[in-house]
Amino acid sequence: MNNIEQHLKELEAKSIYIIREAYAKVDPLGMLWSIGKDSTTLLYLVRKAFFGKVPFPLIHLDTDMEMDEVYEFRSWIAKEWDFELTIEQCPPEDQMDPTLPPASRAAARKTEGLKNLIRDKAFKGIFLGIRRDEQSMRAKERVFSPRDETGQWNFKDQPAEFWEQYKTDIPEGAHLRIHPLLHWTEIDIWRYTKMENIPYVPLYLAQDGKRYRSLGEKNITFPIDSDAATLDDIIAELEATREPERAGRAMDNETEDAFERLRSSGYM
Repeated sequence: MNNIEQHLKELEAKSIYIIREAYAKVDPLGMLWSIGKDSTTLLYLVRKAFFGKVPFPLIHLDTDMEMDEVYEFRSWIAKEWDFELTIEQCPPEDQMDPTLPPASRAAARKTEGLKNLIRDKAFKGIFLGIRRDEQSMRAKERVFSPRDETGQWNFKDQPAEFWEQYKTDIPEGAHLRIHPLLHWTEIDIWRYTKMENIPYVPLYLAQDGKRYRSLGEKNITFPIDSDAATLDDIIAELEATREPERAGRAMDNETEDAFERLRSSGYM
């Protein structure tokens, strides 16, 4: 086993530990699956942690604005991996905060969809496939991240997490966002995807000089310039690029505080 494979196995072991720790201590639990590379890696790890099963509800928050290839992948992998998927519809855009910039207002639909889901199902914990290296606000997250009864996140007041000891006690009405991939990087995800032969949406591969580096709704997500047509090409590209992962996300290019407002109010 080379150094990269050893590193990936260590990441895997830590994530599986977090997944099993949450399952043992937080009830009821659910998991969001966005169908992108990170959440599909997390789904793969959950199945690995529980011998091919997903022992809690798996939910896709749907805005009816995903790309066609995403919906095709969703149907195919649910059948291929034999799991039950709950599809929750998100509120319409005209019900979102009108003071948000346009793309952020569109993205906020999933925030409100998640709030409705947690309220209706009374979840105490939700698994999410986010990583610290994605965006500066996400770098402030904890693995077990508490949200208050309104879904808001106080990033200035979070529990310490030393020696893999996680705080799972929360006040009535609050819930935890649980992030088993927080310590991974984008290139880790692709190297692990290649090592484990994990399926992924083909939009990540370049066609005609363009590819999607991050997948979101088709009205607020755009491809980047790229000739990376294989996983090896993607990995080589990431080893060289300094462009941010979310360069193709419209909301990340709006007002400086737009993403912070979304995150603090409950965005994934």
